[in-house]
Amino acid sequence: MPENQTASRLQAGTMLGGQAVSTCAAEVSWQKFSVPYEYPVYFTDALFNTENHVLLETLTRLEPQKCHRIVVFIDSGVVQAKPKLVLEIQQYAAAHSRSIELVAAPVLMPAGESIKAELTFIEQMQKVLAEQLIDRHSYVVGIGGGALLDAVGLVAATSHRGIRYIRVPTTVLAQNDSGVGVKNSVNLFGQKNYLGTFAPPFAVLNDYDFIRALPERDKISGMAEAVKVALIRDAKFYQWLVANADALAVYNEDAMRYMIKKCAELHMQQIAHGGDPFETGSARPLDFGHWAAHKLETLTQYSLRHGEAVAIGIALDTRYSVLSGLLDQGADQQVCFLLEHLGFTLWHEGLEAQDAEGKLQVLNGLNEFSEHLGGALTITLLEQLGRGIEVHEMNTELVAQSIQWLKERRS
Repeated sequence: MPENQTASRLQAGTMLGGQAVSTCAAEVSWQKFSVPYEYPVYFTDALFNTENHVLLETLTRLEPQKCHRIVVFIDSGVVQAKPKLVLEIQQYAAAHSRSIELVAAPVLMPAGESIKAELTFIEQMQKVLAEQLIDRHSYVVGIGGGALLDAVGLVAATSHRGIRYIRVPTTVLAQNDSGVGVKNSVNLFGQKNYLGTFAPPFAVLNDYDFIRALPERDKISGMAEAVKVALIRDAKFYQWLVANADALAVYNEDAMRYMIKKCAELHMQQIAHGGDPFETGSARPLDFGHWAAHKLETLTQYSLRHGEAVAIGIALDTRYSVLSGLLDQGADQQVCFLLEHLGFTLWHEGLEAQDAEGKLQVLNGLNEFSEHLGGALTITLLEQLGRGIEVHEMNTELVAQSIQWLKERRS
């Protein structure tokens, strides 16, 4: 690219009857600019207590004197766990009415992965924004787990080409991983996260009160991402998880808080400093264990939680790392023991599902993983507990052996 960004002329020609004939001429001007991104990630308690000013400060960060219009979408499962939440939000807006205008009652949306399965939910939310005349200086607030945040994020990113979006993650998985990232998406054509955008949020507000209200299954599920990021990025954090597995297994609050915050910070560090925040290359360095996990989710019609599928995927790829000679013998047993200690089951019959030709269907996850980004297949494996390595091919026989190993451990 020319450094001075000036136009240059290109000539192309051909030979006709021994004479050079000019066939075309083109001028090119290079456009180049960069856009800085920044957003706060808060960790707090009682977000909607009127004495807590985190949300107020977030809304007024750019325009302190303005009254800000907001629309709130909430995962219906969260309201079931916290029945007073809608009233608390309304009371919060009323207490700070000089700065906050809640333009409509908070809108309840389907819980879990179902919100990502139908585009009708996207259209419903966009219709709310259109009817309430929500513009690019207004705010969309999403309160829920990763699926709800993904879907609302897509709505915010595509309405008016981008409305300010505030995420309020309510699960361990959302607070320590997906909620702090830059992706928004829904599922389409049988593929997970097929339709989506890269659009950073305006802010992320993590409230530990939501974690207290979670069912045990969801508390466990979110820990898989902590194990994942520790295994590929931070050996010290991995050892901390091992040392504190007993506390995490009983959801000790101090241990849970540290695990969530540390995991979130590691994800934020990778996004900011990993060199490819919008995944323009072929690698997905934070998706260790995910090629199999994503396929297992679809094969089980999402009866497996994302974190549950990721735990199986981590165990599978850790065993594969040992079989392929990348990782020391016995490291796979250590990782599996940690995951099981935290409460995960590392086997599902979906791993053995076969297509009409007798091929393991989970192997299709490798193709889908590659197709999602294009380019060469890039899978993160382990060369140490705490350090990942990228490979560009997977031996399907070793994958099958890894699956059999997991089955034998389970039985």
